Amino acid sequence: MTFKSSGQSTDTAASNASVAPFIVLMTSLAMIAFAANSLLTRAAFQTTDIDAASFSGIRVISGALTLLIIFLAQGGKIKQLKAQWWAAVFLFTYVAAFSFAYRDISTGAGALILFASAQVLMISYGLRRGERTSIFGLFVALGGMVAFLAPSASAPPAYAAALMAVAGIAWGAFSVAGKANEPPLVKTASSFLGAIPFAVVLVLYQHDHLRVDTAGAWYAVIAGGLTSAVGYAIWYWARVRMTTITAGAVQLSVPILSMVFGVLILSEDITMLSGISALVTLSGVAWVSLTTKQKKL
Repeated sequence: MTFKSSGQSTDTAASNASVAPFIVLMTSLAMIAFAANSLLTRAAFQTTDIDAASFSGIRVISGALTLLIIFLAQGGKIKQLKAQWWAAVFLFTYVAAFSFAYRDISTGAGALILFASAQVLMISYGLRRGERTSIFGLFVALGGMVAFLAPSASAPPAYAAALMAVAGIAWGAFSVAGKANEPPLVKTASSFLGAIPFAVVLVLYQHDHLRVDTAGAWYAVIAGGLTSAVGYAIWYWARVRMTTITAGAVQLSVPILSMVFGVLILSEDITMLSGISALVTLSGVAWVSLTTKQKKL
C-alpha cells in the first residue's frame, strides 16, 4: 500500500514537471499576444483614420468568428456555446474602454495601467478566497504605479488613464471568470459571441463619428482574430492552472513588452521617470508572484 501510494505521488510529480514548461510556454505566448493587442490598437489610432467604436466592433466580431471556426473545426456543437452575459459584459467593457483610451495614451503606459488595474482586482479576489502573498510587494507595486501616474510632463492624460483603468478592472473580472471548470475555447467563444450585441449597440450609438479605412480595419481584424481570440484561448488554458494572484502578477510582464514594441515599432519615447516607475511596479509584482500561496485545504 505504501509503495503504491509513493509511486502515484512520483507519477504525479513527474507529470506536473513535464506539464510545467508547457504552461510557461503557453503563458509566454499569451503575454506576447496581449502586448501585440496594445501595439496594434495604438498603431491603428496613430497611423490610420479608424474610430474607436468601429475598431471595437470589428475586433469583437472578428474574434468571435475566429473562435467559432476553431471550435467547429474541433468537432464542437453550437448548442455548447451558451452565452454567460456577465462574462460578455466584462469582455465588451474591456474592449471598448481599451480602444477609446488608446486614442490618447502611449502603448507602454496604456498596458501598464491596464494590467496593474487588472491585478488589483485579481489580488483582491485571491485574498478573499484565502490566497496569501507579500504585503510589502503589494506596496512596492502600488508605489510604483502612483509615481507613474503622478502629474508630470510624462504622465498620460487623466481621462485616458481612467478609461484604461476601467478596461483593466473589466479584464481582471473576465480573467477571474476563467477559473470556472469549463473548456477554455467554449468559454472564450461564448463570451465573444455574447459581446457582439453590445458592440453593435456601441457602433449604432456612435454612428455620427464612424470612420473606417482599410488599414485600420485590418489592424482591428488581426487584433480580434489573432492576438485576442487565439491569445485569450491560450490564456484561459494557462489561467486555470495557476493561482488567481499569480495569474494577475504574470500579466505585468506585458507592459515591458508593450513599451519595447512601442519604442521599436512606433518610435515612442520613454522618460527616465516612467521607466523607473514601471520597473518599481513590476518588481513589486514579481515579489507578489514569488510569495503567493494558495489556501490550505
